[in-house]
Amino acid sequence: MSASKASHSPSSPSRLRNGVLDLAFFTYHEAMSCLFAVCIFGLLAVSHVVHIPGLGRYDFLLLGCLIMQVILYKTGLETKDEVKVIGVFHLLGLALELYKVHMGSWAYPEPALTKIAGVPLYSGFMYASVASYVCQAWRRLDMNLAYYPKWWLALPVAAAGYLNFFTHPYIGDYRWWILLAVLAVFWRTQILFTVRGRVRKMPLVLGFFLVGLFVYFAENIATFYGAWQYPDQARGWHFVHPEKISSWFMLIIVEGILVAQLKRVKANLTHEEASRGKGISS
Repeated sequence: MSASKASHSPSSPSRLRNGVLDLAFFTYHEAMSCLFAVCIFGLLAVSHVVHIPGLGRYDFLLLGCLIMQVILYKTGLETKDEVKVIGVFHLLGLALELYKVHMGSWAYPEPALTKIAGVPLYSGFMYASVASYVCQAWRRLDMNLAYYPKWWLALPVAAAGYLNFFTHPYIGDYRWWILLAVLAVFWRTQILFTVRGRVRKMPLVLGFFLVGLFVYFAENIATFYGAWQYPDQARGWHFVHPEKISSWFMLIIVEGILVAQLKRVKANLTHEEASRGKGISS
């Protein structure tokens, strides 16, 4: 009996090989999902050392982001629906930037033709790149959500998280209460993703936190290359205060919930269209 079981159980080298292949598959698709963000970092690095006469740095970054967006769409790396979602988050990001720069939270000190109220238009693409990652990872890893709450629970949490960025100077910062609400609403929700035909899962809140942590590290790179400047970095660059992790965590929650909600709406519409099609054909 034991010999029979041993003959059917995978050997250690086979498990190791499968583990390495799973990791390589996951890493590749995660890296491809980050392509938009990686391109932005590349543009930041190049524009940090290369100056084009007659073209401001922020103007160059906007032009580069627009060209990159067109290339990603034309090559099929991003779908039309994903471009629409990215456009929505670009506008949400610009609205937040206009408010935060006005409040003196950070600044864009370099001159540019494509600045509105001190905010360069390219800045919205930094928020859009996060949405691009979420959309692409969702598609590439065939993501789904288990035990997702009703929309009337999920959307108010996202709205509260976004509005808190605007209201905390006036009525207080309620981010920790909102994060507790996130834990309460999404404590059962699992992200389901597929790696080489095998479905795996992760708590949704943990996924939010890991992406927020990654964005915090990316923020340090971005400020090093002068993407924007915090007041305490005016005399020289240094690491962004770790408290910003909670801000990015909050923003990822907003983006993640909205993308998940849009995906669910799209899936429901597709299902209804397919049902109507079957009804007509019968």
